[in-house]
Amino acid sequence: MSKEHTHIHADGTIHTHSDGTTHTHGGDTAHTHGHHHANTKMVINRMNRAIGHMEAVRAMVEDGRDCSEVLVQIAAVRSAINNIGKIILEDHISHCVVDAVETGNEQVIKDLNDAISKFIK
Repeated sequence: MSKEHTHIHADGTIHTHSDGTTHTHGGDTAHTHGHHHANTKMVINRMNRAIGHMEAVRAMVEDGRDCSEVLVQIAAVRSAINNIGKIILEDHISHCVVDAVETGNEQVIKDLNDAISKFIK
């Protein structure tokens, strides 16, 4: 259940939230809301498939399958995980970062830069 609330900023800007984001406004304290985005179900489904593929890779290793076959499957798992990350990144930019820019929250941009650096290692 999301709760909608409105903030009126010092410059007179009115900002209404109902999406569940975490943000700050100038010197105000942080407001915390749970994240829920349109792609959550798709991300969870893809994660479950990636987990299933990892379990299959483990079984291949346990069964002594050919190393090249295992490596091909690991590459497929890595690709699946990277695609999940891309969906989450796109969703984050479309919702959280847009909200942060609108409210002047520069920390979200710093956090995004850190997350991208770690994601692309």
